[in-house]
Amino acid sequence: MSDAVALAALLETDYGVDPALAERLAAYGAMLLDANRRVNLTAARDPAALAAHLADALTLRPDVDGELIDIGSGGGLPGIPLAIATGVRVTLVEAIAKKAAFLTRALAELGLAGEAVADRAERLGRDPAFRERFRVATARAVSSAPAVAELTLPFLAMGGRALLQRGALDAAERQALEDAAPMLGGRVAGERPAGGDRRILIVEKVDPTPPRFPRREGIPEKRPLCLSRAERST
Repeated sequence: MSDAVALAALLETDYGVDPALAERLAAYGAMLLDANRRVNLTAARDPAALAAHLADALTLRPDVDGELIDIGSGGGLPGIPLAIATGVRVTLVEAIAKKAAFLTRALAELGLAGEAVADRAERLGRDPAFRERFRVATARAVSSAPAVAELTLPFLAMGGRALLQRGALDAAERQALEDAAPMLGGRVAGERPAGGDRRILIVEKVDPTPPRFPRREGIPEKRPLCLSRAERST
């Protein structure tokens, strides 16, 4: 059985995805698994593991209602599945050139509107062509909630939303996000469960992000806003 056939079947039977959407997601998934044998794009090595990631991306679908930017996109999760499911234009930001090249090819072969940009979010977030432009922002592979907020909010237009996919969230990290969001022009607007101990935190853009954000490369992850060194180590 091909990867595409296996993925489509898993998405339909295990996750209840509509057959037409499952087929399109499976086409992308098969591309990703094939490319992953040459370039490390995802930890998912087989259809069963990847189907879970694709289904997880779809948990964000209800909140995607306009142009999307996906920070640290890697192999395209969750940006490409969301673009497939919603039809919105997507910008995939990936600092590693080989990964960005795969993303460019995937967008073209799947017929999706958008682009892949080989750059760091800290630099791109200061570029007027990208700053405060997008309706929705995601960032799947960043360590802390305040770091995700700092890397995504500069890209959002007023009223836009950053969607933070999180697992277990302790009180210190939650409070740090609540405190950091206003510094970045945002507010924590909601939260909903996403299965097991996973949740989606929604941070809305309510004011312009001050020019000093995002900070220089690596700093948002190394020194998350409002999260002390002791709290980061727990």
